[in-house]
Amino acid sequence: MIQLKPLLPLLLFGCLAWGQQTQDNTDYIEFNDRKNVVHGVYLGLTTYYGEMRGKSTYLGGLKVAYVANRQFEVGFSGVFLYSEQDNPRTLNEDLIGGYGGIHLEPILFSKSTVNLSFPLLIGAGGVGYLANNFDDPVDDPNEDDIYAVFVAEPGVSLLFNISRYLQLEAGVKYRFSSRLELEDSPLRNINGFSGGIGLKVGVFNMGRNRYKKHLNNGL
Repeated sequence: MIQLKPLLPLLLFGCLAWGQQTQDNTDYIEFNDRKNVVHGVYLGLTTYYGEMRGKSTYLGGLKVAYVANRQFEVGFSGVFLYSEQDNPRTLNEDLIGGYGGIHLEPILFSKSTVNLSFPLLIGAGGVGYLANNFDDPVDDPNEDDIYAVFVAEPGVSLLFNISRYLQLEAGVKYRFSSRLELEDSPLRNINGFSGGIGLKVGVFNMGRNRYKKHLNNGL
């Protein structure tokens, strides 16, 4: 026992050093420096203006999409179309229709306040003529009055991140469609440029690094 007494201070110092090292290691392990995968979902509304054969064309859209890590969107989009064609072959009727399908949108500079994106809609719909004189009686539309079309609509947009829940967009698109074979129609397709703005409302950065935020608040 007498020989062990000189070793007691050394043993006590060793225990204290081991305890301090354990605490330091725990702090290091708890620090989360991994990149977070950020998810998002939103509901979007758009309004666009363009021309079709030199005639004013108005478009309104609705889309629902999932945003993967603020870098890619996938969802569904629907578009309503109205064009002041004044077709002389059909008593000055205007063109009306709609189309919808899958929405894809890769996003660049996603961590910046302003992003660059390349939206693409691939889908199908139908168009037909509607009398622009509401005083004249109009028969109920039948299958001969509406023609189905396939549509691909690529574009380029600027996305403005207003907050975690709100995003504005502005851009231009070009609409490609399959051949249109409506009776008494001078149009062979519904191709054309359009430009406009939109609003996205949702949550764009779910899955933030909550644990790292907790450590920062504790400093």
